[in-house]
Amino acid sequence: MALIDFFKNKQGTIPETDSMLPKEIYKEDRLNLVDAIAPAALKISAREIELGEKFARTFYTVSYPAFLSDGWFTPVINLDQVLDVSIFINPIDTEDVLRTFQKKVAEVQSQISERESKGLVRDPKLDTAYQNLESLRNRLQQAREKLFDVGLYLTLYGDTKEEIDKVEGDIRGILDAQLVYTKPALFQQEQGFRTTLPLGEDELMVESKLNSEPLSSIFPFVSFDLTSDSGILYGINRHNASLILFDRFSLENYNSVVFAKSGSGKSYATKLEILRSLMFGTDVIVIDPEREYEQLAEATDGRSFNISLSSEHHINPFDLPVVQEGEDPRDLLRNNIITLVGLFRIMLGGLTPSEDAVIDRAITETYALKDITGDTDFSNIEPPVLSDFEAVLTGMEGSESLVERLAKYTSGSWSGFINQATNIDINRQFIVFSVRDMEDELKPVAMYIISHYIWNAVRRNLKKRLLIIDEAWWMMKSEDTASFLYSLAKRGRKYYLGVCTITQDVEDFLRSPYGRPILTNSSIQILLKQSPTTVDVLQKTFNLTDEEKYLLLESGVGEGLFFAGLKHVAIKIVASYTEDQIITSDPSQLLAIKQEKDRLDTAEQANS
Repeated sequence: MALIDFFKNKQGTIPETDSMLPKEIYKEDRLNLVDAIAPAALKISAREIELGEKFARTFYTVSYPAFLSDGWFTPVINLDQVLDVSIFINPIDTEDVLRTFQKKVAEVQSQISERESKGLVRDPKLDTAYQNLESLRNRLQQAREKLFDVGLYLTLYGDTKEEIDKVEGDIRGILDAQLVYTKPALFQQEQGFRTTLPLGEDELMVESKLNSEPLSSIFPFVSFDLTSDSGILYGINRHNASLILFDRFSLENYNSVVFAKSGSGKSYATKLEILRSLMFGTDVIVIDPEREYEQLAEATDGRSFNISLSSEHHINPFDLPVVQEGEDPRDLLRNNIITLVGLFRIMLGGLTPSEDAVIDRAITETYALKDITGDTDFSNIEPPVLSDFEAVLTGMEGSESLVERLAKYTSGSWSGFINQATNIDINRQFIVFSVRDMEDELKPVAMYIISHYIWNAVRRNLKKRLLIIDEAWWMMKSEDTASFLYSLAKRGRKYYLGVCTITQDVEDFLRSPYGRPILTNSSIQILLKQSPTTVDVLQKTFNLTDEEKYLLLESGVGEGLFFAGLKHVAIKIVASYTEDQIITSDPSQLLAIKQEKDRLDTAEQANS
């Protein structure tokens, strides 16, 4: 039959262009919706329809058991298969039903009486039928129930007939176990297919009578769903292909954690969130251990700072935050001194209690030399640098060992790192701090200093911000850096800051005394593909089922579990072509992009 005839409406009327051949349609530049959505070709057979390169098969339910349990249709809805479901519900007039019931009750009563008069044993089936009819009739008379004609139809799709046979077998197995029996729409596949299209027309008219209570058990919208009314797209729900949309700033806190093995797509997923967050006006700051975010910063007009021993970018750890209205300068100064003591504890390989006290006193005196005390407004005073602190420390009793260990940061091989005034500006929507070129021994120190600088900037003015800390296990190696990270996660909400912690070393992260508190202070958790050595730890931590555990082991790149509060679903992270070109970390893709860029530059130079 003609393709247009197949899709025409019930009355058989079609627009004028529908009778035209494809060449004529394009020649006349006239194309309607039916032409646009129709497949290239179709073939109708007794058991299925071939739509272009796809096959479709429709079947319907023919009988139901005496009792239907709640959610009996849920396993079908949640199958990881492409299928269309149509449910047609037509109410029946109660008055007509009661008249029919009266006849049926009289019929059953007559059969029971006849058996009694013949002295036969009571038939349990007749007794049960009589009780059920009487009970339902009473509920109908009291308007507690209504009766409906219900048609339930399913259309399956697949690339081959064998694939459809398998899926149909799975579904019929699920339904047979519930004593719900189905039949294929033999020689009615055309009508069956149109019945499951979103047209609202039942062309098969295979109906069963159900009252309100069992009908409610067919409620179809019971699939796993995790979304909100606003926010960005995190990915696709693998259970039912729905969208996972969330606004982290609408949750109880704005923090998230991402756990994944290397190469499973954690940085890809994070860059995708950054790109989409930027479009919604969120400021994003990244601490990047591998220089993976520089291309994204360049594409979005952001700024990237390379922090290393030979870098031209410097951060002075003695910088102080601006005193805001309602804040006590003494509290700010005290907090900054405590933070610096923690920094020196990391830099100097630990401090004894006496050394801790010496460092605390030396920091206070160093600030005092610059006229920075709790009783002054130090907002516009230039802060000291590390060499100023060293000069003060040298004159203090019991500081010989401290001065000796500090020398490598002020005059030794590491002196170019932090012994200078701050010369960076983060007044952009997207900022990246890269520490890839920093020596491994100094990465925790660098990440601590950067985090402290960001925290001071966050407190300076209230704005929606997202702080990304990639490879956060570097900060979990030291108790002081882990403690500071936990402080950021705990206090960030007051300053409209969300902290995203990313790590591939799950065991080290959770082994830290601050690992689990950071986890519990994160409203969103994303678990991507895991290695067998860490999946048991995650299963225990997140109370995963065995199925979810194996899902994490067998997931592909960008697949895993997405948690928001107490709910979670399986997620697949997807990006558009343009997004993928911007955020990819695949070396082959990056090389191809670079070669294409070089080719375009060469062509432009040749033309000029």
